[in-house]
Amino acid sequence: MPDGSIRFLEPLPEQANRPLRVFVTFTEPVDEALSGLALSAPALAQDWLREDEDAAWEHLQAAQ
Repeated sequence: MPDGSIRFLEPLPEQANRPLRVFVTFTEPVDEALSGLALSAPALAQDWLREDEDAAWEHLQAAQ
């Protein structure tokens, strides 16, 4: 909600009738072009998809 409140789609279990912490995940960015993931993926791919990067992490792949 614009005021920062959260509206649940289903009723909460009875034991939730006390103050609780919640973890909120937004699954659909309002503007995909401004999404941090969308902006960083091409830059990260340049680093992650290099052969020397694969060689640097090769020792961890053997553990799998």
